[in-house]
Amino acid sequence: MSSKSLILAFAVIAAPAFAQEDGPGPNLTIDVTGQANGTIVIDLFADKAPKHVAQITALASEGAYDGVVFHRVIDGFMAQTGDVQFGKAGGDLAQAGMGGSSKPDIPAEFSDVSFQRGVVGMARSQSPDSANSQFFIMFAPGEFLDGQYTVVGQVISGMEVVDAIKRGDGPNGEVTGAPDVMAKVTVAP
Repeated sequence: MSSKSLILAFAVIAAPAFAQEDGPGPNLTIDVTGQANGTIVIDLFADKAPKHVAQITALASEGAYDGVVFHRVIDGFMAQTGDVQFGKAGGDLAQAGMGGSSKPDIPAEFSDVSFQRGVVGMARSQSPDSANSQFFIMFAPGEFLDGQYTVVGQVISGMEVVDAIKRGDGPNGEVTGAPDVMAKVTVAP
């Protein structure tokens, strides 16, 4: 066996499997285009964060997330998206990450779910009750976020797509150039 084959075989064996069971849902399906291409499916935790899940599903059903970029992506940490106000692809993205939606902010719904790889949380400002439309997907565990941010779901398929999302190289993980896009976001019960 050549050294390349041996390295490839080791990489396949060493790559951690990522499979989560589908819970009661609803499920958020995100079709991603750009550097990452494919579909991410998130099981939303309506039992843990009912107000947040209601807002996410309403925005997705309205098509508000369609065409929104992943504006902040920090390698080894998380990929953030969901700014329906300032984060639309093809527009001026200078303020991406500073907006929300026309819907009201949501009070925190902290739970006992820990921020692990594939967990989805709501982005917010300094106030715990300021989450609106933006969310992030964890690349790796981040227990320091536990009890500080609302967990809204877990990736149940497409983690390889999440892993391929273009990383930010600007300040605080800002994605420069052409960021990856949530081309279409739908909800299924």
